[in-house]
Amino acid sequence: MTETPDNSTVGARSVFVTELTNGILDPALPMLGPVANGGIIIANTAPGCWGPMITPAIRGGHEVTRPVAVEGAEVGDAIAIRIRSLVVTSSASASGSDEAVTGRFNGDPFCAGVCPGCGTKWPETRIEGIGQSAIRCVKCGADATPFTIAHGYTIAFDDERTVGLTVGKSAAEEMAHRAAAVMAVPDTSVQNPVLTFAPSDLVAVATRLRPFLGQLGTTPSIAMPDSHNAGDFGAFLLGAPHEYSVTEEQLLANKTDGHLDVNTVREGAVLICPVKVPGAGIYLGDMHAFQGDGEIAGHTADVAGTVVLEVHVIKGLKIDGPILFPVADDLPYLARPLTENELHSARAVAARHGVAEIEADAPITFIGTGADLNKATDNGLTRAADVLGMSFDEVRNRATVVGAIEIGRNPGVVRVTFRTPLSALDRLGLGSFPRGLYGI
Repeated sequence: MTETPDNSTVGARSVFVTELTNGILDPALPMLGPVANGGIIIANTAPGCWGPMITPAIRGGHEVTRPVAVEGAEVGDAIAIRIRSLVVTSSASASGSDEAVTGRFNGDPFCAGVCPGCGTKWPETRIEGIGQSAIRCVKCGADATPFTIAHGYTIAFDDERTVGLTVGKSAAEEMAHRAAAVMAVPDTSVQNPVLTFAPSDLVAVATRLRPFLGQLGTTPSIAMPDSHNAGDFGAFLLGAPHEYSVTEEQLLANKTDGHLDVNTVREGAVLICPVKVPGAGIYLGDMHAFQGDGEIAGHTADVAGTVVLEVHVIKGLKIDGPILFPVADDLPYLARPLTENELHSARAVAARHGVAEIEADAPITFIGTGADLNKATDNGLTRAADVLGMSFDEVRNRATVVGAIEIGRNPGVVRVTFRTPLSALDRLGLGSFPRGLYGI
């Protein structure tokens, strides 16, 4: 931040972020910045799920960046985040389906690790060798990872980060010995890199890379594990036996759903986030190299990366959870704006049937979260109805006729996308986003 002669502060045009959290988003802790309204946040992010999951000293499922305050952001506003750039810096990763290890956590392996040898909560660990027993308690030497990989793979990327290939045992083990360097783990990270495990159950499978941010959002209004800032993972906190237990009312009122794992939160998209604490507190992390809808294995290839975000305050737009304007290629078929040829045909139908004017509309996505996909869908539909001033049933019909419901993450994150009147978006101060993205 910079100071004016009267000792007030003004936001910096650019804020560079290298600091990471210990897995907890805590609004009581100081934020970085502030960044100016319209300013840029540049961050080096740490790999997400697996590294923190096998590092019990980290108190959440991710190492996200320390939150950045935005100048002028007040509770009841919203923040528009333009994702200007995402660059994968890891040259390989490892992942797979997880298996929690009994006796190594207190109720929740993501945020309440316990050493099985000495009983230390959130124990510091060191790496001894490679493989799934390499994570050792510094105090007593016990195998202390709360998770192992039930079926997994090691995947190497090409230099341009366009494709990846799962590799065999010898290649996986060779990379495991230099895991932090291969994954480009940031200097400020304390995680045990998952490449250390050297999984190789899935070999010679090639795929495309299309990176996105699994974590992007604003700080919740109570302290909570970063991975649990969502309706599905957050449900694990209800009545939990550890320090981060909450009631259902507390969870619903205070979360911001920053843990999305929505694969369309990628370069070029615009994410609108609620402001629930002064300054908003923008944080990010958990970059994924790729992911099919639903993240059905529970995890995908976590990577380090560099991110450039542009942030804008939208005054008075009170929303409960994220709104997304995806890049045009990611829109569901029925939600895409009609082409001129399609509009020409529609106007002919309108003339035949006495419809004076075809609705001018644009696509919008509401993120819904909940303990399961049905609850998440209802949440997304309700959020859309509340923000747009529509009935619940009108939103259901629009999502059916000019949109779609898509799975973000199983068990409980969905994308509710549909075309809605441009006049409604203009009234909310959102009309410029679809006009710019979709050429409307």
